[in-house]
Amino acid sequence: MRRFSQRNSLVTLADINITPLLDLAFVLLIIFVITTPLLEQGMNLNLPVGGLPDSRKLEKQDIRTVEVGTQGNYMLSGRWMSLDQIAAQLIRDHRLNPRLVVDIRGDENTPYKYIASIFDRLTRAGIDQVSLRTKPQNR
Repeated sequence: MRRFSQRNSLVTLADINITPLLDLAFVLLIIFVITTPLLEQGMNLNLPVGGLPDSRKLEKQDIRTVEVGTQGNYMLSGRWMSLDQIAAQLIRDHRLNPRLVVDIRGDENTPYKYIASIFDRLTRAGIDQVSLRTKPQNR
């Protein structure tokens, strides 16, 4: 009789209750869904209106985006950098990839001198495919 009761206790220990594991998986899924949009950094810019939608077919690895804030702060590919750091990085990237296209996104209230300074440095370095991004006009 004693052996029978020991076997019965071993059988119940062999069963794994997966309910807590599923609860943990759902909680982690919810946490990742909520925090993923927060990981993408960028400036909250209000682009000026004008121009037409871009019709060029470009590869993602050929595009670098420089964002210029209203206070003269710069961001390249989601990282805050100084003007000198951005210019040096883009010159290095252009040497490795001559098809490089630089998009400059400036808020509509950004003083022109901040946008002109990055534009001037890039054109002097021989990067001739530089564009100023705007919101397309509503037709």
